[in-house]
Amino acid sequence: MAEAKGYCLFLLLTTFLLSFTSASLNADLSALLDFRSASDPFGSLWTWNRSDPSPCATWLGVTCSAGRVTRLVLEDLNLSGAGALSALSRLDGIRVISLKSNQLSGLIPDFSPLTGLKLLFLSYNNLSGPIPPTISSLHRLYRLDLSHNNLSGSVPASLNQLTRLLTLWLDSNQLTGSISGLSLPRLQDLNLSSNLLTGSVPPSLATFSISSFSNNPALCGAPLLPCRDVVSDPSRPSTPNITANAAAPVPPAAAVVTSSPSSKPEVAPPQHTERMSRAAVLAIVAGDFAVLVLVSCLLFCYFWRKFASRKHTSRLHEGEKIVYSSSPYGTAGIAAAGGGFERGKIVFLDTGEPGGKKFELEDLLRASAEMLGKGGYGTAYKAVLDDVNVVAVKRLRDIHVAGKREFEHHMEMHGRMRHQNLVPLTAYYYARDEKLLVYDFMPNGSLFSLLHGNRGPGRTPLDWSTRVRIAAGAARGLAHIHHASRSPRLAHGNVKTTNILIDKNGEPRLADYGLALLGPSIGVATRSVGYRPPEAPPAESRRPWATQKGDVYSFGVVLLELLTGKPASDCGAVDLPRWVQSVVREEWTAEVFDLELMRYKGIEEEMVALLQLAISCTAASPDQRPKMSQVVKMIDEIRVSSGGGQISPSHDSFDSISDSPSVLSEDASASTVGVANQ
Repeated sequence: MAEAKGYCLFLLLTTFLLSFTSASLNADLSALLDFRSASDPFGSLWTWNRSDPSPCATWLGVTCSAGRVTRLVLEDLNLSGAGALSALSRLDGIRVISLKSNQLSGLIPDFSPLTGLKLLFLSYNNLSGPIPPTISSLHRLYRLDLSHNNLSGSVPASLNQLTRLLTLWLDSNQLTGSISGLSLPRLQDLNLSSNLLTGSVPPSLATFSISSFSNNPALCGAPLLPCRDVVSDPSRPSTPNITANAAAPVPPAAAVVTSSPSSKPEVAPPQHTERMSRAAVLAIVAGDFAVLVLVSCLLFCYFWRKFASRKHTSRLHEGEKIVYSSSPYGTAGIAAAGGGFERGKIVFLDTGEPGGKKFELEDLLRASAEMLGKGGYGTAYKAVLDDVNVVAVKRLRDIHVAGKREFEHHMEMHGRMRHQNLVPLTAYYYARDEKLLVYDFMPNGSLFSLLHGNRGPGRTPLDWSTRVRIAAGAARGLAHIHHASRSPRLAHGNVKTTNILIDKNGEPRLADYGLALLGPSIGVATRSVGYRPPEAPPAESRRPWATQKGDVYSFGVVLLELLTGKPASDCGAVDLPRWVQSVVREEWTAEVFDLELMRYKGIEEEMVALLQLAISCTAASPDQRPKMSQVVKMIDEIRVSSGGGQISPSHDSFDSISDSPSVLSEDASASTVGVANQ
């Protein structure tokens, strides 16, 4: 009898919850339909049909969870209308609102009922009026973007109550007043530029860049120009209404006026000076001319020496085509014949590809060379040979090997590691004072540049499927390195986004692999901040730390960069894995993921799955991290579920270990993105 009563109570409770959920969803849909009626004159939201049996699956830009509308993403749909946003204030279960790049106008409504709202993007509209103080009641808000509107009034100090706020973009409005009271300790992204703000930048915001405050003429203080207190004085211009407590840049005084408002400006009388004699003037002119001639001669001699020496050396273009007088890798040990130094020769490796072009050392020295970047193991250059053949050359440094035989042994082992996701080594050069590695050149950039380059307007976002494909390819390349030999157990030792290069077909390739065999490098340790596992020794110790478990940790950081869009060393004193784990401990929230991924629908489960894998890879204990073969399988499963297609059967199987890695077929003309720019 008791069991029957309990079952009946369970049925009643379930029925109540279902009816409550249904009523809540109907209320949310009614609010959305009211928003459509007020904002969609061109029928962009034609899929919003009240009779639709599954609106959460078919309505454009709408995502539901647990019977409530939780996300509304309607960007660049030509929505318009004054006051249309007020209907959205009834969506009390929503967490994400993004209405960027529309033509919505009117005031920002009271969103205080939306207590669960975490992301609010209303940029590039025609909204006007002040920022409502009630926005401070959104205590769960992480990102607020009201930029590129016509908002006026001051920046409300009540924003300080948004203790979780990470992003605040209010640029390109008509905001006025002071921001001296603004203090948001967790803020990471700030843009207040192109407004009419006045006064000084508060110390709590002084760590942000100049671009965060630019185009505010009356704003001053670090990081802008310094401020000086301007005291109203009868001897100073009375036009600017500035008191002793107001901080602003001091304008140059052009005239002296009295404190009476009816008085006219009195120009200060010029001081009488004695007229110079003609002889003194001629002496000054002659002296200036002599100095000018002397400086011209010195400059001519200096640049003539550089021009003459450049005739016998190759050219180096760094940055904006800056030309140097000596070859970047043409030291005396190479370029000077008979100079008393050992002179080696270029050794080409068997790449397994027909038609590979070979060249002599002199061809490389005559080639123009453009610096690509400095990395942990040396500097990389792009070299254009006389026959228009382009190669990438890495000039090694801080590498300590016993001798030529040991170096050649390492290079032969390096050259045998052939895989479609590894940058192939084609040749090397050894001399006592110079060691060069020659790779195919790929012009399509690194993963770092794709993720973090040009985050402003005009950027082409990296979509979700591309990110998963890059992660899968890089994982396969790293797993191949780990399984290439039984003894020694090989590790990459320098896995990071700048060493994941994209070939002409969009496939990722790992660079800088195999160099860990040459010993530890202080450059790698110092340039790999954010990727070093917790168990690695200090950078200054120069002790080896390249291990397979360490590679897994570094690869986990790469996965976190793909998910968050943040560089590995861009979280202040806390590294990226610890920052993600601190957020995850609170709850699985959308602020972890890159804003560029929020536009894609139906990928939440895949993102969470990849996030869980990344957290597993970055576990503090090496024993808790998975093997790369397991990582490959898990990413491939995520890739299939995210629509990445079937995984090619030609991919390596890592269930067995081979002492002699197989040579995979690669496109002979495939070029690399420069050898490891970092």
